[in-house]
Amino acid sequence: MHASVLVPVLNEARCIRSTVEAMRRQRLDGDLEILFIDGASTDGTREALFEHCAADPRLRVLENPTGRIPVALNIGLRNARGEFVARMDAHSWYPDDYVQRGIDRLARDDAVWVTGPQIPVGDGPWGRSVALALRHPIGQGGSRKWGAGEPAGERDLDTGVFCGVWRRSTLEALGGWEEAWTVNEDVEMAARVLDAGGRIVCRTEMGAEYRPRDSLRGLARQYWRFGFYRVKSARRHPRALRRSHLAAPGIVLTGAAAVAAPARVRAVARALFAAYLAAVATSSLAALRTANLRDAFGVPVVLVVMHVAWGTGFLVGLARFGVPATALAGLCGGERDHRYSAASSADRRPTE
Repeated sequence: MHASVLVPVLNEARCIRSTVEAMRRQRLDGDLEILFIDGASTDGTREALFEHCAADPRLRVLENPTGRIPVALNIGLRNARGEFVARMDAHSWYPDDYVQRGIDRLARDDAVWVTGPQIPVGDGPWGRSVALALRHPIGQGGSRKWGAGEPAGERDLDTGVFCGVWRRSTLEALGGWEEAWTVNEDVEMAARVLDAGGRIVCRTEMGAEYRPRDSLRGLARQYWRFGFYRVKSARRHPRALRRSHLAAPGIVLTGAAAVAAPARVRAVARALFAAYLAAVATSSLAALRTANLRDAFGVPVVLVVMHVAWGTGFLVGLARFGVPATALAGLCGGERDHRYSAASSADRRPTE
C-alpha cells in the first residue's frame, strides 16, 4: 500500500513547523509520502519545509507559481506516487491514523470519498470567537461537515466537505480539481462525485482540528468569496445550493430594506432584522457554557460578519454569474432535499 498526502501551502510560517511535525506522525501500513505544494511563499515557509525534507525523505516540496489551491492540488496529484491520495490543509491538525482510517473505509467499496468532520479550535481572541460561532447551528450554514464531541459513527455528506481520502483512480477519473474554482473547489468536486452516483462518507473518528481566521477582516474576505463562488457552483451543479444558503443573502437584503425601502416595507424589514439580531445575540449565552466572557461576547459580532460577508458575496455572484435558476427550481420543488434527507437518515448509524 502506498499513499500520498497533498498539502497546498502559501505563507504558513506561523504554523508550518507544528503542522509538518503532526503530519509526520501519520501511521500507515505501507509507504507514505507527503507533498507540500508551495504557492511562492515569502514568509519563511519554504525554508522551513526544506529543513524538514532534509530530515525526512518522505517529504517533498513542489512549486505552484499561481498560488491557487486547485492548481496546487492538481500539481500534487500529477506528482503523487501513491495508490491512495489524501488532502490535508496546512492550518489543520489531523488524527495520526487519518490516512489509514480513510483507506480502510474505502476498502468497503460503497464510498468513493472518505473524510472527517472539521472541528474549529480558535487561536487568538477573534479566532476563538469564530470557533465558537462555527460550533453554533446558525454559524454552520446548514453544512454537516462541522463536528465536535459527536458520537462515533458516520454520516453521508452533500457538497459541504473538508479534505479527505480517495483512491487515486477516482481523482484521475474526475480529471482532478477544477482550476476555474479559486475557492470552493471541494464543493465543485463533491458535486461531480454525487452527480456521478458516488458516495461521500464522513467518519467521526477522522475529525481534524481547524484553525479559523483570527481577524474580522480576513474572516469577511473569506466568507465573501465563499458566497460569491457558491453561485458559480450552483450554476454548474444545482445540487450545490441548499435552502440554508439563501438565509445570508436574505439577511443582507432585509438589512438594506430596513434602511432604504418604502415606509411600510421598511417597518417590516426592521422588525425582521431586529429578530435576526436577537437570535444572534443569544449565541453568546450558549457560548458562555464553555468559554470566557470576552470570547463569548465576540460570537455575535463574528456571526454578523460571516452572514453579511457571505450574503453580499452571493448577491454579487448573482450579478456576475447569473441566477442559478435550475438550483432554485429544485429547492422550490424539494425533490433533491427529500432524497438527501432520506439517504442521510438511513446512513446516520454507529459503525464498528
